[in-house]
Amino acid sequence: MVSSLIASLAGLIISIISHGGYFGVLLLMAIESACIPLPSEVIMPFSGYLVHLGRFNLFGVALAGALGCNLGSLVAYYIGSLGGRPLVEKYGRWLLVTHHDLEMADRFFARYGDWAVFFARLLPVIRTFIAFPAGVSRMNVIRFHLYTFLGSLPWCLALAYAGMKLGQRWMTLREYFHRFDTVLGVVILAGAVWFIQNRWRNRLRVA
Repeated sequence: MVSSLIASLAGLIISIISHGGYFGVLLLMAIESACIPLPSEVIMPFSGYLVHLGRFNLFGVALAGALGCNLGSLVAYYIGSLGGRPLVEKYGRWLLVTHHDLEMADRFFARYGDWAVFFARLLPVIRTFIAFPAGVSRMNVIRFHLYTFLGSLPWCLALAYAGMKLGQRWMTLREYFHRFDTVLGVVILAGAVWFIQNRWRNRLRVA
């Protein structure tokens, strides 16, 4: 079922890029960066394959992808800033998130937000969701945009370049990234379980 879903999604991505050109690349990467997990590991390598065919320019698709990342990230950022933060402040205790946690996140993004956003944009899975916590912590929006672009451009360029070099075998990239996504997902899940257990024990001690 998962394989069928991925194949259908890949077909949709291919169709949008084939018909929409650079705008299709921008649109898909914007969706991917708005906390909607479209696989950039399909979007950009297929764009690179079209560079291989002579339909696109390599830097053009990388630039379209990076600008799309900024556009979608802006949506996720403001959802976090205008909607997510009030919800966390009001109901965070039910999610085991305290005001102290929020203050720590604010200090973290104030001090390290530039590099956190930059490096997050270079990682599968995490890159899709980094804009929301940056918005919740209300990181400076200009710096957020700058480092989102600086991190997104090499990611898009590298995937498009790989797709261009692989030619018709561009889809094999997705297989390798899928394995990495699985490992990263397990690590994130383990971290979430540890966080919940740790917070629950602390609540029981306080009670």
